[in-house]
Order: sequence, then C-alpha cells, then structure tokens
Amino acid sequence: MKSSPERVSVSLDSRERVFQRQPGCFSQFSRVPLFVHFALCVLCVYFSGCASRKPIADRRQPPPAQPSETPAETAEAAKRSTDVDAPAMPSAPAPSAKRNKSVAVPAPSGYTEEGNASWYGVPFHGRHASNGEIYDMYKLTAAHRTLPFETMVRVTNLNNGKTTVVRITDRGPFVDNRIIDLSLAAAREVDSVGPGVVPARVEVLGGVDPTAGFFTVQVGAFRERANAERLRERLSASYSPIFIQQYDSPDGVFYRVRVGRISGEDAAHQFGGQLHDLEGFTPLVTRLDEGTPAGGNR
Repeated sequence: MKSSPERVSVSLDSRERVFQRQPGCFSQFSRVPLFVHFALCVLCVYFSGCASRKPIADRRQPPPAQPSETPAETAEAAKRSTDVDAPAMPSAPAPSAKRNKSVAVPAPSGYTEEGNASWYGVPFHGRHASNGEIYDMYKLTAAHRTLPFETMVRVTNLNNGKTTVVRITDRGPFVDNRIIDLSLAAAREVDSVGPGVVPARVEVLGGVDPTAGFFTVQVGAFRERANAERLRERLSASYSPIFIQQYDSPDGVFYRVRVGRISGEDAAHQFGGQLHDLEGFTPLVTRLDEGTPAGGNR
C-alpha cells in the first residue's frame, strides 16, 4: 500500500524545510525512499562527531570468571596428602674436628704394659675417686695414672698367673715403680693382698686408644704450699703452663706441682725425660682429665 503525497508532506514537514534550506544536498538521491535519506543523515552526523574525538580505551576489567567446582576425587586426594609425613630435611654437615682436639682411634691390638701392681683400701674407702664417684674397695676397680676413665683392663699377677678384670675409676699410684693400684676385691682375685706389691701385666680391653689425649708431668709434691709456689716460680721462666694441684689425702693435704699440657702420652714421656736430664726430677706422667684441675684428685 503506497502513502499519499499529503501524508508524506505532513510527516516529513520538518525534514522538507531542512532540505529546502540546503538545496541539492540529496538531489541525486531524490528518487531514493525517504527512510534511506534519513538513515544517511544520521550516519553523517555520527561520523562527523567521531572524527573530532580521540577514542578512549575501555578500562573496565572484565568480570572475574567464577571458580569451577573442584572434582570430588581431587578434593579427597588433597585431604589424603595432608596425612603423609613431611620428607626429612637433609641433616646438617657434621662440624669439623678442632685441631687441638685428639681424634679417638682404636687401640693397637694387644696393647699391654708390665710393672708393679699395688692395692689400696681402708684409708680411701668411701672417699671420692678421681672420676667423681665414691670409691668402694669391694668393687672390681683400679687406679691408673694415664688410662682414660671407664677403660676396662685385664690384670695378671705374673707370680701365679691369676687374672682379674677391672674398670679404671681413679688416678694413681704416684710412685714411680708402680703402674696400677687395685681395689681390695681385685687384689683378692689375684692373691696380691698379702704381698702388697706384685709384678703384673695390664692389658687394655675394648676399642680405646690409651695414648691419645692430653698429659702433664708431675715433678714434686709438698705439704707446704709455699714450697710448691717457689718451685713453680723457678720453673716458670723456662716452662709453661705450670699447675699446682691440691690433694686432700688421708694423711693430710699435699700440693702437687705439674708441668706442661702435652698432646699424646709418648710426647709426655719424652718431655718427662727432658725434665729429668735438665732439672734432676723424677717425673710422673699423668693424664689431664677434663674438668679436673691438673689431672685428678688422688
């Protein structure tokens, strides 16, 4: 159905007046339908406005995606993973040994020494041994000048072949012609109570090196401290360090003068030999026990 010219003239009255003010604007399109003319005018206005402005980027972020639901089997696996123990952390490297600290090595196979064995009982029974425990003469223990505490040794009476096994808990004897002091119980096992002193062989048992560690040389023992101080003063010009160790014996207090802190028993014996040759002392090598001044209490 076609529209009458009157209706078109009324509905587009405003547009006709525009066209009249701008003659020829769309003359070539006069035969084109009116709605096409209208569309072209709108497009011209739009593009003219766009040409005068720079485009502005849309800075709005897109809405975040909704998290997907975790599958049931994955969630269950995550729960199970928390029940597994964490892997062990690698252990820290062991600290290197200090240069001034002796490294323990197994004792030579068949390590032995021979000399005189004595025994001690009542005056010392119930007193503190050098390792700190109470001396019990009815237990199988012994005193030795250089063997480490807790060393197990076999002692053989060379007169009759009888043996006993004892634990080293004390320091002594401080007599140069004896190597070990047995408890009363040990002396009974080797039949040395009557004689008092017997020739003996001492064999070290277990994986210890009795020659490792630090040692010192005893050069005198005095009842008067002043005498010990005078000897220390005389020796201090040539030797260091020098210890004065107080020993409370059953017969009274003694002050022992000890010289040097030597690494290794063999070196200590060599140093003792020098003191004998140069100073005329009768040296006694003894172990320096950790925590005990100058090598023990007995």
